[in-house]
Amino acid sequence: MRTRVTDMLGIELPIFAFSHCRDVVAAVSRAGGMGVLGALYFTPEELEMELKWIDDHVDGKPYGVDVVMPASYAGADFAPEELVGRLQGMIPEGHRAFVDDLLAAHNVPESSGEAGKVLLGWTDATARPQVEVALRHPIALLANALGPPPADVVELAHQHGVKVAALASTPRHAVKQVEVGVDIVVAQGTEAGGHTGEITTMVLIPQVVDAVDVPVLAAGGIGDGRQMAAGMALGAEGVWTGSIWLTVEEADTPAMARQRILAATSRDTVRSRSWTGKPARLLKNEWTDAWESEDSPGTLPMPLQFMLVSDALRRIGRSDASELATFPAGQIIGTMNQVKSAKDVVFDLVSGYIEAVERLGGLEK
Repeated sequence: MRTRVTDMLGIELPIFAFSHCRDVVAAVSRAGGMGVLGALYFTPEELEMELKWIDDHVDGKPYGVDVVMPASYAGADFAPEELVGRLQGMIPEGHRAFVDDLLAAHNVPESSGEAGKVLLGWTDATARPQVEVALRHPIALLANALGPPPADVVELAHQHGVKVAALASTPRHAVKQVEVGVDIVVAQGTEAGGHTGEITTMVLIPQVVDAVDVPVLAAGGIGDGRQMAAGMALGAEGVWTGSIWLTVEEADTPAMARQRILAATSRDTVRSRSWTGKPARLLKNEWTDAWESEDSPGTLPMPLQFMLVSDALRRIGRSDASELATFPAGQIIGTMNQVKSAKDVVFDLVSGYIEAVERLGGLEK
C-alpha cells in the first residue's frame, strides 16, 4: 500500500497510531504502520526513558512523537521560570470551590498529598524541552496536536532529518501549517477523540486536500478498513487513528476506563472544554454534565482549566467514582467491543480496506 507518506517515512502501511502507551507505539510500528507517542503527559526525563524503551523494542522501524504547542493560550507572554506560579494565581477561587464541591458530592477521597503534574506540555515553554528530547532519538516524525507548530521548531526538526505533521480542523488551519513548513497535514474531523473542531471528517478531508499540496491524513471516525478506504477515496494518503488503540491488549488503559469504552455507544461522547479549556471530545458522564450545568462557573482558557482539574482527575482515577471518570474518546468507540492485539487491529484495517476497494472495483460501470 504505497502513497507519498509511506515513501516519505519509510513505512509499509499508511496507518498512524497515536497513543500515550509506548507498547502500542512499538507494536504498530513493528506491524508496518507508524506508532506515534503522545509526549504530553511526560516530563522530559520520563520522555527520555519512554523513547529509549521504544528505540530498544521497535526493531529499527520508524516511529513518531506528538507534542502540544498551541498557537494561543493564557500566559503565553510569561517567562518560563514564573509560568506555573503566575498561572496558578489566575485561577479564581470560585472555580476551585466548584471542583471541591463536585468531588465531595461524589465522595471522592481527599488527595494523598502526592505532587501531581499541574501543567504538562500545554504551553510552548513546557513543550520545547519535550521536542529537544524527542530529537535526540531516531524519530521519523514530529507531530503537533494543536495548530501550526512554531516555524523554528519545524526548521529544527528538518535539520535533524525529521518530518513534521500537524492536525487541522479547517482548511484555513491546514494552509497556515503548510506556510510554516509542515510536511503532512492531519485533517481531523469532529468525530475524533481529544481536541477537535466542528466539521465532520467526510466534509473536511476533500476541502483540506484541495487547499494544500502536501500529503493529507484522514482522522476522526477511522476504526476499520471501510472507513480507511473512504478517507483514501476522498484524497487522503493515509489515516491517523487514536481511540481504537485504547482497548488493544498492549494498551495501559486503566481497567475501569477500558470497561466503559467497550460498553459505550457512539452517542456517549461529547465535545467539552472541561478537560483543557479548548473543545475536546470526551466520554460523556456526570463530570462533563456538571461543567454544562447552571451551577458551573464556566471553564477556564488553556492551560488554566487543566491546572484547575488535574488533581481532581487524579483523585477520581484512584476512587470508585466511575461516574466522574472522563477521558478523550472519539465516536468510533461505538464499534470498539473487543480486545485485540495491536497487530490484529492493523491487519483488520488493511484487510477491510482491501475488501472495500475490491467491492467498489466490482461494481458495474
